[in-house]
Amino acid sequence: MSTITRSDYDHYIVPVYAPANFIPVRGQGSKVWDQEGREYIDFTGGIAVNVLGHAHPALVEALNTQANKLWHVSNLFTNEPALELAKKLTDATFADRAFFCNSGAEANEAALKLARRYAYDNFGEEKFEIISTLNSFHGRTYFTVSTGGQEKYSKGFGPKIEGISHVPYNDLAAMEAAISEKTCAVILEPIQGESGVLPAEQAYLEGVRALCDKYNALLIFDEVQTGLGRTGKLFAYMHYNVIPDILSNAKCLGGGFPIGAMLTKEHIAKHFSTGTHGTTYGGNPLACAVANKVMDIVNTPTVLEGVEKRHQLFVQALERMGKPYDLFSQIRGKGLLIGCVLTPQWKTRTSEIIKAAAQHGLMILQAGPEVIRLAPSLIIEETDIQEGINRFEQAIKHLL
Repeated sequence: MSTITRSDYDHYIVPVYAPANFIPVRGQGSKVWDQEGREYIDFTGGIAVNVLGHAHPALVEALNTQANKLWHVSNLFTNEPALELAKKLTDATFADRAFFCNSGAEANEAALKLARRYAYDNFGEEKFEIISTLNSFHGRTYFTVSTGGQEKYSKGFGPKIEGISHVPYNDLAAMEAAISEKTCAVILEPIQGESGVLPAEQAYLEGVRALCDKYNALLIFDEVQTGLGRTGKLFAYMHYNVIPDILSNAKCLGGGFPIGAMLTKEHIAKHFSTGTHGTTYGGNPLACAVANKVMDIVNTPTVLEGVEKRHQLFVQALERMGKPYDLFSQIRGKGLLIGCVLTPQWKTRTSEIIKAAAQHGLMILQAGPEVIRLAPSLIIEETDIQEGINRFEQAIKHLL
């Protein structure tokens, strides 16, 4: 019997999080059990990470097999799993080259640095400005937190990085007013995740692409949360048929094992020459072995088409469940990145709803102040969807 308790967090961990008052210890598929053996249905997916649920046998086998071969060799050497994964990603996307790292923040850091280096090499040192959007989220490094459009994450850490501006999302006129010959890059989430699961409009992404072309600026799509099948296509840009110059991904890519990737075209990638960027653990054999298996499973018609089917099941069940309580004003998102916008009478009770759901055996997320976010496994069982919604309703009844 473990002597570890939730109170140990308050004694030993730097308090940058406010974790739930239970500790998950085991997971299988879309279910999790805590220290007391209590079962939860997981609609969080580890914040859109556990693309194939918990302890998927194929991922467990891939990890164990690689662990008995080679764990780490550093960037002084390459390795077979990394090369295999790079080929799979570039074959499946617009990209010619891949850079591997350990997280979405690192992938965005690499993307932003590459955009500035590309502009510097081609157009000179005056072309360094980056345009982001309000309420965006791109990571927690100094560069990415400055690029993200939420001051609560960047305030209090000293001077901001120079040359970064923020405009409203889905506002093409604002983007056109902000962009100039000094702009080296525009960074966008095809679906703003952390701020409320807000999809981009088709005309907006098309217009931003045209503006970037006009001003020789690179278009970066932050697909950390939307990539690797989350929206029902391998990457969200494929819904819009708008091709970025650089794309960042993480979360789903490793199915729970930490890995990030930056994808880009050959003529851009060459500006990251030897020594200009790097990471000790990026592209390590363990992470890449797992990610290869994730790609093999997710990038199939069965899984991707199943995401859309599950999306419809979720939307129908949520609308039916929420109607008697006037709970949701809108259900939005794509695939299995779903935002449930709370009505005015409920929007101040988001934290209460999440806690009540946990008390009734359901794990859910928040996105922005008034949105419940669901990002479950892409292969969640239909019975788990229905049971999870039933538990959600019980939680709402408890709050009446």
